[in-house]
Amino acid sequence: MFFDGWHDLGRILIVGTLAYVGLVFMLRVTGKRTLSKMNAFDLVVTVALGSTLATILLSDSVSLSEGMMAFALLCLLQYGVAQGSVYSNRFQSVIKAEPSLLYFRGSFLNAMLKRERVTEEEVLSAARSEGHADMGSVSAVVLETDGSFSVISGEAEAHVGTLTDVRPPNPAAAR
Repeated sequence: MFFDGWHDLGRILIVGTLAYVGLVFMLRVTGKRTLSKMNAFDLVVTVALGSTLATILLSDSVSLSEGMMAFALLCLLQYGVAQGSVYSNRFQSVIKAEPSLLYFRGSFLNAMLKRERVTEEEVLSAARSEGHADMGSVSAVVLETDGSFSVISGEAEAHVGTLTDVRPPNPAAAR
């Protein structure tokens, strides 16, 4: 239970080092996007890479070559999805969610809050974490595609050009 032998520790040391080097190499080859958190798919790939590394390290039923193949497959799929999103708007609309406007110019957008299952308290918390003591200094709060909040500061009357791709609330849903 506490110690099963030197063989297992040696395997972890050798296989772990090689798997780590292999993962770093694959990440360098496939680019920064592989570990980004731009959308939910990117986050899943990042978690899956970590889980795969842990499995390679701790499970003697998974060989180093199988683990490296899993790394390569995940990186290749992520690369393919990212490329597909860049070159095809239709593919991008299937893979990526749209950011959602939750608060705008002094008002919580209740239909969007309900749709996204977000509370006003969570929006207020996001504003506080960005240093806002009063929502009067906040123009908008957006739930981004990766689940994070963006808090946009400024005058309520000012044009907010960064909201061009943000999904507004559906007026029919607000009724």
